[in-house]
Amino acid sequence: MNKKYLKLFGAAGLALVLTASTQAAGVNGSASEIPAYYDHNLLTIQFVEFSPAAEKSLLQHNASLNFIYQSDPGLPGGQPFISVIDAVPGDGFNPIWEEVQITFTEGNTPRQLFSDNEIFAAANAGEITLTPTGEVYWCPVVGKKH
Repeated sequence: MNKKYLKLFGAAGLALVLTASTQAAGVNGSASEIPAYYDHNLLTIQFVEFSPAAEKSLLQHNASLNFIYQSDPGLPGGQPFISVIDAVPGDGFNPIWEEVQITFTEGNTPRQLFSDNEIFAAANAGEITLTPTGEVYWCPVVGKKH
């Protein structure tokens, strides 16, 4: 077997072990469930951060990470910015996400964005900047918000 694939499977295995122990420490996983938008559809995802060692390994050896877009300062009126994800379960889906932080540029009022296409359009228009954080999460989609 190719060494590249062995490294990838090793990193994924390590990540799964670390994730399982992180989940076991939670309260039935419910504390880590958050809403997230995918192409204007509101979903529920589990949100578990990997350890720094696992994050480093995943970033080095996993070419198929997805992105989760967040804006920690939130929206006007103290409302939270709901995360946006760039993929949903399907062929080749990987529930491992690298966080990208959204910052609204001066003169642009923070607003909720609902898809990665809206995020790219806002970035191209200079409304926001995008900063990869190096933080990696395990975020399976667990349901659709109603």
